[in-house]
Amino acid sequence: MNEQANASGVHDIVQRAIATNDYSYLLEKVPYSQFIGMSVERFGDEMVFKLPAKDDNIGNPILPAIHGGVIAGFMEMSAIVQLMVFMQAKQVPKIVDFSIDYLRAGLHQDSFAECKITRQGRRVANVSINCWQSNRKQLIATARAHFLLE
Repeated sequence: MNEQANASGVHDIVQRAIATNDYSYLLEKVPYSQFIGMSVERFGDEMVFKLPAKDDNIGNPILPAIHGGVIAGFMEMSAIVQLMVFMQAKQVPKIVDFSIDYLRAGLHQDSFAECKITRQGRRVANVSINCWQSNRKQLIATARAHFLLE
């Protein structure tokens, strides 16, 4: 598939998700988001991403706790989807860097994330991501990501 057709396809998928307020079709196009089971709900200008409790996402079976890589991947994917939706992207943003701080164990229960686009220039977007479980004020992880925009 050529780059222009690919860009048109991405833009069409994002536009469909925005028009229907159903982001499942967008997430279905990303195998990793399907594998971990993530979903998203939009409430006005806010999007809340969900990582359901799922046995395949466990990294430490003794606690049990979610694998740190699953948490990081979930947070990174949340930032990408939020950028794509709010920028009505024609292409998937390219990650420049991603830094995560794990604050406490992500226990075997539903986890949630929200993103804030802190600066959006012409070519770079900075996104902060917070992840929690039962209490929004008790974060399990926080991350910062920089993306190159096309």
